[in-house]
Amino acid sequence: QVQLVESGGGLVQAGGSRRLSCAASGLTFSMYVMGWFRQAPAKVREFVATITASGGSTYYADSVKGRFTISRDNTKKTVYLQMNSLKPEDTAVYYCAAAFGGSGGTSTNNYNYWGQGTEVTVSS
Repeated sequence: QVQLVESGGGLVQAGGSRRLSCAASGLTFSMYVMGWFRQAPAKVREFVATITASGGSTYYADSVKGRFTISRDNTKKTVYLQMNSLKPEDTAVYYCAAAFGGSGGTSTNNYNYWGQGTEVTVSS
């Protein structure tokens, strides 16, 4: 059974930093593209960042580029999202997702598995 478990959410002041983690089990982690998405209240889930299976390539939404960094440790089956210079508009539930093989990208439809999410609240 595949499980993705996010952690690291919480309350942070604007300008602060937070690191999210997503631990995977039940899948061959090194074969999956991993992504982070977020969903703010009353908004649709949106793409944040993605990283290839090897970790050699990343891609970010314009809204987080230069502030967020996605990384992964295939030996630990974990993907991370380092969030710096946080803004109130970054407040959302953050989800990690796994896409098999060469899929992935920015669309939620391309991801096979999802975590339950971790909430990040940025206060002004």
